[in-house]
Amino acid sequence: MAGSPRIGVLALQGDVREHVRTLRSLGADTAPVRRAEDLAGVDGVVLPGGESSVIDKLARSFGLAEPLTESIRAGLPVYGTCAGLILLADRLEDGIVGQRTFGGIDATVRRNAFGGQVESFETALAVPSLGGPPVEATFIRAPLVVETGPDVEVLATLDDGGVVAVRHGNAIGTAFHPEVTGERRFHELFLAIVDAASPSEKV
Repeated sequence: MAGSPRIGVLALQGDVREHVRTLRSLGADTAPVRRAEDLAGVDGVVLPGGESSVIDKLARSFGLAEPLTESIRAGLPVYGTCAGLILLADRLEDGIVGQRTFGGIDATVRRNAFGGQVESFETALAVPSLGGPPVEATFIRAPLVVETGPDVEVLATLDDGGVVAVRHGNAIGTAFHPEVTGERRFHELFLAIVDAASPSEKV
């Protein structure tokens, strides 16, 4: 890719600034995405943590949900953390009534799988595909991947085998928040996916 990639960050709700800071530290240009026209010219999109049901409702009310869903289906590179993982799941457990997702990862994700805010925790995760030391992962009202399709790569699991990071084609999802702890390797992986994507997959 010539020049810096232009990464859209879904800016409806959640920890937008942390992702912007991480992406910029890796040399990417960033742009907020709130409406369909904001997708024009972006090479990839990040879906931040926050409240998945609120992001879903706002995306629909702003006319963004359908264009974003279609772009992801067409191969637009996308990375979702926590609520973003929920929004990327093709199937959702324990969502609120009427809650929808954008889809893009052939997986079933359970919302708030570990309980409420008081059950938040941190742990060290081995992520062989990233290399280097374990990832210091922060889980805040986190989801869990409870089922994956045959083409989904599991990137990280908890000690009990619970799946907390996956990749499906140009889409990555993590149940935790690398952007909170200063961990940049998932964003580096995402930017490598963006760089390798064909021009037709970029909006």
